[in-house]
Amino acid sequence: MGKDDASPADPCAGAGRRCGFIAVIGAPNAGKSTLVNGIVGAKVSIVTPKTQTTRFRVLGIALRGDAQLILVDTPGIFAPRKRLERAMVAAAWSGAGDADEIVLVVDASRSVAGEPLRIAERLRSANRRAVLALNKIDLVAKPELLRLAANLDEAGTFSDIVMISAQTGDGVGDLVALLQQRLPHGPWLFPDDQVSDLSERVFATEITREKLFMALGQELPYAVSVETESWVQRNDGSVEIRQIINVQRDGQKAIVIGRKGSRLGRIGSAARVDLERLLGCRVHLFLFVRVQAHWSDDPAWYRDVGLDFQA
Repeated sequence: MGKDDASPADPCAGAGRRCGFIAVIGAPNAGKSTLVNGIVGAKVSIVTPKTQTTRFRVLGIALRGDAQLILVDTPGIFAPRKRLERAMVAAAWSGAGDADEIVLVVDASRSVAGEPLRIAERLRSANRRAVLALNKIDLVAKPELLRLAANLDEAGTFSDIVMISAQTGDGVGDLVALLQQRLPHGPWLFPDDQVSDLSERVFATEITREKLFMALGQELPYAVSVETESWVQRNDGSVEIRQIINVQRDGQKAIVIGRKGSRLGRIGSAARVDLERLLGCRVHLFLFVRVQAHWSDDPAWYRDVGLDFQA
C-alpha cells in the first residue's frame, strides 16, 4: 500500500531507468483490476464478479528490470446516468488522457460490438493509440479470438494486440514486456517497495466494500459506501478499526445487518481476514450501518475519493 509518510524516490538515482503511467481502461467487468493486481503481484484493487466495482482511480506500482510501471486502474467505461456514474466514467477518461501508455482491456467472451468499439473510436478521435489486451482467452476458441481481434483492429486505434488471461496469467508477461519497452526514460517516481498510492486506511474501506459487494444482491451494493471513522493502534500491537457503512434507506440497513446481525457479522469476519493479511497484525473491526440518504450527492465524499462532483 501507499505510505503516508514515504519520502519520494531519489530523482537523481538510476541513470537509464524507465518510468511511466499506464492507463488500464475498458468496459465494466472486463478484468482490469484482476490484470493490475496480477502485474503488481499484490492486491491493490478490489475485485468482484459484479460490474462497476471500481469507483475511483487506483495506482498499482510494479517493477520490471530498470522500469517502474505505474498502472492506473480505472472505473469501467459505460453510458452513465447518475452523478456517481458520470464521475466514475470521467475519472476513467481522465486517467487515459494523462497516461504515457493506454491498455484497453476487452472481455473476449462477450460481444465487442458495444462499449469496446465505442471506446476504441473515442481513442482514435482523440489521436491516442492503445495496446489492445484481449482478455479471458481461456474461455474462447482460437478462431473466435482471431475474428474478434480483426474486428477491433479495424478501428485503427491499436498499436499492438496481445491476447491474455488476467486470471491465469497467460500472455500477461508478453504484455508487460511490451509496455516496459514503451515507457519513457526517467527516474522512478515511487520508492521501490511501494505497490499502491492508497493509504492503508483508504484500502481498508475498499476491502469492506468488496465484502459488501459479494454479500449483497444485484442492486444494493451500488447504494452503499464505507468510511473508516477511526484507526487506533493498541498497546499489544493490534489495530482497532471502526467503519461506517452508509446506505440510502432504512430497508437497506436491515438487509445489510441481516437477521440478528448475521449478514453484517459475516461481512466483518471476511473483511477482518483480509485486513489482518494486509496489515500483518491482529485486527479488531467494528462495523456500523447508518442511513444517509444522499451520500452519493455529497461533494465532500467525491473530494475524499478523488472524483469530480461536477462531472
